[in-house]
Amino acid sequence: MAERTYEEPTGWTGWIAFAGVMMILVGILGAIAGLVAIFNDQWVVWTNANALVVDLTGWGWIHLIIGVIVVLAGFGLFTGNVIARMIAVIVAGVSLIANFLWLPAYPIWSLVVITIDLLVLWAVIAHGGEMRSV
Repeated sequence: MAERTYEEPTGWTGWIAFAGVMMILVGILGAIAGLVAIFNDQWVVWTNANALVVDLTGWGWIHLIIGVIVVLAGFGLFTGNVIARMIAVIVAGVSLIANFLWLPAYPIWSLVVITIDLLVLWAVIAHGGEMRSV
């Protein structure tokens, strides 16, 4: 089936912009948290550090790398890039599942993030192709 082409952008491109901005913000915050854990893991509050498989510096590198990928995918959404849309769907899906698992620990925060993830998924899947015509 051939992909639709859009001659004129619709109002739905605002949702793609929302998804891109949210991904950029989340990526930056994740990268900052990663940098804090890398350079001074004493600042990171973790009540049971013995439960970690790797040390906090290792988790910091993981968060930094993932944060950079999310930021790049967020900027890619503004161009209508297919790879950026695929990464956005994967990242939002993983975030949705992770926050579902965190519901017992942080119910309000998890519900807020799950809602944002659902909006990002919907915007990117349903209307992601429209950004190419902007």
